[in-house]
Amino acid sequence: MLKEVNGLLGPVEAQAVSSFKKSQYPLILIVGCARSGTTLLLQWLASLGYFCYPTNMLSRFYGAPYIGAKIQLMLTKYDFKKEIFDFQEEVPFASTLGKTRGALAPNEFWYFWRRFFQYGEIQYLTEQELQAIDSRQYIAELAAIEDVFDKPLAMKGMIINWNIPFVSSILDKVLFIHVKRAPFHNMQSFLEARQKFYGDIKAWYSFKPVEYPDLKDLDPFEQVAGQVYYTNRAIEDGLSGVGESRRLEVCYEEFCMNPQQVFHQIADKLALQGYELEKTYPGPERFENVNEQRLSEKDGEKLKAAYKKFSGVEISA
Repeated sequence: MLKEVNGLLGPVEAQAVSSFKKSQYPLILIVGCARSGTTLLLQWLASLGYFCYPTNMLSRFYGAPYIGAKIQLMLTKYDFKKEIFDFQEEVPFASTLGKTRGALAPNEFWYFWRRFFQYGEIQYLTEQELQAIDSRQYIAELAAIEDVFDKPLAMKGMIINWNIPFVSSILDKVLFIHVKRAPFHNMQSFLEARQKFYGDIKAWYSFKPVEYPDLKDLDPFEQVAGQVYYTNRAIEDGLSGVGESRRLEVCYEEFCMNPQQVFHQIADKLALQGYELEKTYPGPERFENVNEQRLSEKDGEKLKAAYKKFSGVEISA
C-alpha cells in the first residue's frame, strides 16, 4: 500500500516542489554510530519546538514528503478542536532500537534517503555513483518540507556516514552533528541490539562500513569493535574537510549531563551560517546516562581487547 500510494503521489510531488531550489534554513543532519544516542538527540531537538523533523506519519509519504507534510499540518495544526484525530503532540524520550511510537514522534526516514542514495550491502557510493543521484530533487524536497513548517529541518543522516563530503558539497547550509559514545558502551549496546532484534549476537545489526568484508567472518566482539571504530573514523575523515561552521561533535555522556550546553553550541554554529536560533532553552536539564557494564567481566575484557586490536587504544567500561 505504501508503495502504491507513494507511486501515485510521486508525479504530483515532483511538480509541486519544482520551484524549490535550495533550503532557506540550515539542515541539521545527525551522523554517528547506531546505538550512540542519535535517537535521543533527534527526540530532544524535536521536543524543543525550534525545528521540524520527519515524523512517523511523514515517513509514510517517503516518496512525496512535501505533500505528506501538508497533510500532517492539516490533520494536526488545523484540526479544529481535535475533531479528526487526537494526536499526541509531546515528544516522549523513549524508543526501541531507534524506533519510536506516536504519529508525531521522530522517524529515521530511511525510505526517503534510499530513494536517492541507492546503496547495496555496504553504505558507500563511488564518485561515479554519487554523480548519478538526482541532487536537485533531493534538495528541493528537503527545502519543501521546511517550507511547510517554516523551521529548520533536523533529521538522522547516519546512512550517509561514508559519503559526508558529497552531501556537504550539494547543500548550501548544513550542520552535521556527530554523536559519539564511549566505545565500550557503544559496542555493548550493539551486542544487546543483535540479541534483541535477531535473538543472536552473531547476526549483524545496522549499517555496514566499507571494511565489512574484513569484519564479517570475525567473532561478534571483534565485529562490533570494528564497526564502531571504522564508522567513527570514516565520519571524522569525512568531516575533516567540512568547514567548522558546518560540523559539531557531541559526546553522548556530556550531552546527558548538560543538554543546554549542546543547545547553545548548536545555536552558535547556526549563527555562523546566518540563522539566529531562539536563545531561550526550553528543554530538560539533563538526561539519564544509561552507560553501565552489563556484560560479564570475561566478555567485557574480550570487548576491550577487540577494540584495542583495531584502534591500538586501551579503553575502560
